[in-house]
Amino acid sequence: MTVSAEAYLAVVTETIGRVAASQREAVGRAADLIAEALRADGVVHAFGTGHSEALAMEIAGRAGGLVPTNRIALRDLVLLGGEPASILGPHLERDPAVAHRLYELAPVRPSDIFVLASNSGVNGAMVEFASLVVERGHRLVAITSAQHSGRMASRHPSGRKLADFADVVLDNGAPYGDATLPLPDGGAVGAVSSITAALLAQQIVAETVTRLIAAGERPPVYLSANITGGDEHNAALEARYAGRIRRGS
Repeated sequence: MTVSAEAYLAVVTETIGRVAASQREAVGRAADLIAEALRADGVVHAFGTGHSEALAMEIAGRAGGLVPTNRIALRDLVLLGGEPASILGPHLERDPAVAHRLYELAPVRPSDIFVLASNSGVNGAMVEFASLVVERGHRLVAITSAQHSGRMASRHPSGRKLADFADVVLDNGAPYGDATLPLPDGGAVGAVSSITAALLAQQIVAETVTRLIAAGERPPVYLSANITGGDEHNAALEARYAGRIRRGS
């Protein structure tokens, strides 16, 4: 396989098609759970570490997305928890202990639902967070790579992985190592997990909105803040969830 823009496009196109077809049922089940939570005045909390944080940004606070959404991030420990910035680093996601502090800092209610993303699904903070979410009685949707996670040992003391805790698991279709175009002397380029995770996130939102409309409800959906009337529209919807959704961090 050559390494080129065209080769990457071909891989991405094939992967998107495969994920869309294979995950159709799981997308529907995730949308069922989220629509149920929203009807119960719940909020969707999205959390991802590393590049999987992009998934949380697709779910929470995006134009065309659901308003009752909240993004959780490792930097909440600094911005909201008073920890020094030096705590942040590439290995923080492997520490199970941070999960409890992140949950405590989040504006969580019993009716809320969680969407967690981790390509590997094995790092300590994410696995512990998933365990805590389920222990507290929340429904959990997980987005991960089945292939990558299946080839990795858990980095959590329990030996369990993100997918072990979820009510619904969506496979982002990424290969082991995420990158798709092999290099002649080893390694590869062209990661795909962010693209397919974004696809799944947007599909879940679309299916959730469809369910709300079918139930005769008006979906609380963001307009772009960069169009006329967007700020006013969004502020009115956000007011319903004051203190429960965070923006700008």
